Amino acid sequence: MQYRNLLASALLATTGFVQAQDLVILPAPADAWRVTVGHWEAQAELKGDSVVAPAPKADYASASHAGASAHLSAGRRDALTFEWRDLWQSMLRVESRSPLDLRPYAGGTLEFDFHVAELDKGGLSVKVSCGKGCERAVNLIAPARAWAGKGWQHVALSLSCFVREGADFSTVTLPFALEGTGSGRVSVANVRIGRAAKPGLACPDYRSESVTPAMLNESWAIAWWRPRHEQKLEEKRQLLAAGTPPEIVLIGDSITQGWEKEGREVWQHHFAPLHGLALGFGGDRTENVLWRLQQGEIDGLAPKAVVLMIGTNNTGHRAENPETTAAGIKRLLDEIRQRLPKAQVLLLAIFPRGEKPDDVLRGINRRVNQIIEAYADGRQVHFLDIGAALLQPDGTLSKDVMPDLLHPNERGYEIWQRAMAPTLQKLMGAAR
Repeated sequence: MQYRNLLASALLATTGFVQAQDLVILPAPADAWRVTVGHWEAQAELKGDSVVAPAPKADYASASHAGASAHLSAGRRDALTFEWRDLWQSMLRVESRSPLDLRPYAGGTLEFDFHVAELDKGGLSVKVSCGKGCERAVNLIAPARAWAGKGWQHVALSLSCFVREGADFSTVTLPFALEGTGSGRVSVANVRIGRAAKPGLACPDYRSESVTPAMLNESWAIAWWRPRHEQKLEEKRQLLAAGTPPEIVLIGDSITQGWEKEGREVWQHHFAPLHGLALGFGGDRTENVLWRLQQGEIDGLAPKAVVLMIGTNNTGHRAENPETTAAGIKRLLDEIRQRLPKAQVLLLAIFPRGEKPDDVLRGINRRVNQIIEAYADGRQVHFLDIGAALLQPDGTLSKDVMPDLLHPNERGYEIWQRAMAPTLQKLMGAAR
């Protein structure tokens, strides 16, 4: 009963300019919401004026930090400060102790006041739950970095920014969260969800995000992503200038980029003699590859074969609807065929991820693969699924092949090359 009274107070809290019908998250009585801070391994609840989450166990993150503090006044929290350091994922979550019905706010706006003390080495997004197992985040890295050191800023986002397939706003337990990467320190106050629509920051449309060209806008990628694109353009120019144009081009994300690292020895033996060009960028989703292709990465080439594998980051970063990811892959195939009309295209099924067959994200990738298999026409586009070669007989994924259950090691690249070779040889022969 005490909690219900506290929550009611939070929902009805008002200031001189906020209507009582708003769902007010801050300011609120200290016990009205469950506030936690942490990372992928551990979270800690904020019960007093500050808390620090236990550091991750891995050596590379042992010196990291995730903490939160509250500005308290007359028994209520007026503002929260979120500080994180050297973490690839951290979070500050404001949770309801029982599900909330946000359907009356479906056409409304999430608003909050925001103070950025430090974000030059970090990234930030804001997240709202859209029901059980449904969360969606909006990337704030660009505006938040621009606000650093400029005092309090008012932020407004349409609640529609947090809609996705399967959304059920009748059962929301996470009405507000911040997720940080890298390092940063920010504060929030006057957090509320209003019923009325108001002008605010733009956000991607989840229905078309996978097919809309975009650079990778993550804190850990900004420093190297565009320079790597320029390096790949130069690598292409050098191959052409030397009279050794690539006979094969591989396009994808970090798994393809791994041919330059863990798979380097396999690459040197099998693909370097073909003057192969590896266009893999860590973290890329379909829209990022589309941007790169439209910015010249394959222009002027005439390879015999192109290998395309992409989509696991659409799954991992936003648990995207398989049909939406598949649409992004289809858009890439169209782009490749337009720019390389004589190349044979080998479309690979997205590799399995996660240890067990029932892994949720592996299941999403599996459904994407079922859709994109139909994109093969047997003439220019060919589909190949080598996932079984990477798995144990019981369907589990071994760390002997993928140490992090996502990226292959050298043995994994050997398996990949061996499983792909018969099909690739036929395609390259057909292209002569």
